[in-house]
Amino acid sequence: MGVIGVPTPAPESSSVARAFRRVALGLRRSGDRVAEFARQPVTVFQRRVEELPFDYPPSVIFVVDIAVCLVAIAAAVQRHSYFPTALPILAVLLTTAFGPMYAFLGVMPRPVTLALLAMGAEALFLLQPISPDFAPFVLVAAAGEVAALTGLRVSVPITAAMMLELVLFDMYGHLSEGLPTYLITVLVTVAFGWMAGLLLQYQRRFLYQERGYQDVRAAQAADEERRRIAREVHDVIAHSLSITLLHLTAARHALQTDREVDEAVDSLTEAEKLGRQAMADIRRTVGLLDARPSKHQPEPGVEDIASLVGDFARAGLEVRYVCAEDLRAVTPAVGLALYRIGQESLANVVKHAPGAAASIRVAVDSASAILTVHNTLPGGLPAQRGTGMGVSGMVQRAELLGGRMIAGPCDGGWSVRVAIPLAPARAGFACTPWAGMSHGGPSPIRESW
Repeated sequence: MGVIGVPTPAPESSSVARAFRRVALGLRRSGDRVAEFARQPVTVFQRRVEELPFDYPPSVIFVVDIAVCLVAIAAAVQRHSYFPTALPILAVLLTTAFGPMYAFLGVMPRPVTLALLAMGAEALFLLQPISPDFAPFVLVAAAGEVAALTGLRVSVPITAAMMLELVLFDMYGHLSEGLPTYLITVLVTVAFGWMAGLLLQYQRRFLYQERGYQDVRAAQAADEERRRIAREVHDVIAHSLSITLLHLTAARHALQTDREVDEAVDSLTEAEKLGRQAMADIRRTVGLLDARPSKHQPEPGVEDIASLVGDFARAGLEVRYVCAEDLRAVTPAVGLALYRIGQESLANVVKHAPGAAASIRVAVDSASAILTVHNTLPGGLPAQRGTGMGVSGMVQRAELLGGRMIAGPCDGGWSVRVAIPLAPARAGFACTPWAGMSHGGPSPIRESW
């Protein structure tokens, strides 16, 4: 109910006003699009083509549109004898209406709209028949575009409707003009155009699928790299902290019992040196996460196991080292794996079997390199099994190089044995020293310390 003296606007006038506002807004937007296109035609064209939901390269869309436009112009030129009738000109405008409608009016092109415009242009061309005729190639290009933009449920009926249009015009003598094979040739050509568009769509789908596979492979590679770096950090920290704790324990005993300040200082000095070395190793390992180029330092190898054993021995661990005389056959990758596995094994001895005696042996033959770490369990101490990543990391290191590792109770103590082939293992190849290792040794179990 309106206010007294103020007329209430009729609903019809409000609807008309809203319609006028929408039209004015649309015209203003179209004017802005035209002005923008006039200022930078190439840049604006590329950007608007990229905004299309079809995800084809702008160059492909541009070439197809130019080809359709040239075919339509050629069909119109063929009908010069019909001038001054405007039907060929109107057909050319219908064929090329897609681009201006989207560029200037913002009308999103749809496959059905494309098909209707192409079929309308074809009808206008065939109303003025000539022989030979370029006009059927408009439907060939349109069938290919529709097949490339939409699914089979839409493209197949549209292509059939295009073929039916040609058949109807042929029945009235506007197509073949007495040539019975011309209609079949034209229909087969339209079918080939549809197949070409379908191949483009399948190629696009396979491209999406391959991109998905590449993303999965990149994610897997990143996960594997993170696991590798985690193993490196774990091995460095476990080794350094184990030896550092041994030195600190020795310093505490020296101060509590004998009051040997010099011995305590020596132990603390060794602990400080190992701590600084551990920090450098951690910085180098974490530096692998940085994408910037960095200085590459040599990784430890099988020859460095002797110095590793020396660090544990100086820290107070009773350890014996037996090594093969010739280590030249061991590759750097295998040497790094043996070093890290020996490092983790000795760190586990310090952590889980304090006061134990350990031995580490490296043997090399023509086929493989074998590392054996054995320690006693003082006072009948059972093996302390945890849920850490130590043994699982050692197993992964061995398996990545085609080797195997077993860990478990053996001869009243605990043993870790690993055999890694010196050459990449072939299908059906078995590492012969491994069979000998398993006799009388621990069962191939994978327990975490």
